[in-house]
Amino acid sequence: MSGGSYYVPASSKWPILACIGLGAMMLGTGLVLVYGGAGMPVMLVGLVGVLLVMALWFRDVVLESRQGLYDDQMDRSFRWGMGWFIFSEVMFFAAFFGTLFYVRTFALPWLDGEGAKGVAALLWPDFNASWPLLEPPGDGVQGPSATLSPWHLPLVNTLILVGSSITLTVAHEGLKEGHRRVARHWLGLTVLLGICFIAIQGLEYREAYLHYGITLQAGIYGATFFLLTGFHGAHVIIGTVILMVMLVRVYRGHFAPDNQFGFEAAAWYWHFVDVVWIGLFLFVYVF
Repeated sequence: MSGGSYYVPASSKWPILACIGLGAMMLGTGLVLVYGGAGMPVMLVGLVGVLLVMALWFRDVVLESRQGLYDDQMDRSFRWGMGWFIFSEVMFFAAFFGTLFYVRTFALPWLDGEGAKGVAALLWPDFNASWPLLEPPGDGVQGPSATLSPWHLPLVNTLILVGSSITLTVAHEGLKEGHRRVARHWLGLTVLLGICFIAIQGLEYREAYLHYGITLQAGIYGATFFLLTGFHGAHVIIGTVILMVMLVRVYRGHFAPDNQFGFEAAAWYWHFVDVVWIGLFLFVYVF
């Protein structure tokens, strides 16, 4: 075509291998849900396959970038791809936040007899709607004995994540200005803060389980608590690993002031994780 161009990606084995690994992991997960431990080997093989494909695929992308094979069009493609990926993550967490808001705004009042759908009060006439729901209706459902104070470990983790966004921004600005020593030190501090967040959340889970009876089986409060904070914790672990890889690349002399989208994409992801935590802190712990 005259006056324009389009990109044709080179042949690659990684997409089909990634599909095979994902398929094995999903098959193994299904087997675990149905047959228990019998499906664990298949799931683990699939998981290891996915991680291995990701590592080798990303390695190839880094090598191609270092060889100068990518032009402005590829840079735009990477930016759009990362943007859509973060948008998918926004919708992922929106589903869980939506569940929490639906339960608190609609389901609980209905169970308490409010509105046209309040017929559930006929089943549990003594039910009193309140959040957090410490006494779920129905037989055999044990709620938590209490809730975690937001002003102890959750507040510490909030300060850690907000601080990590600041340190990462300083590192990014240093990299863009060619101050690699600044980038290394502040990025290393960001990684350390991410590890501290994960460790503190582990302590919080232990306290919630042993002293407050907050488990996945502790009614709707326990289920939403662990779904929201657990998935966020998984994203923090992923983000910390990504930042570790960026730190290794900075030490190896990768990136330039005008060519550092890999670092920038990692920063986008980390800032997104931080924003999600602020929402969690407000709507899971405080209100």
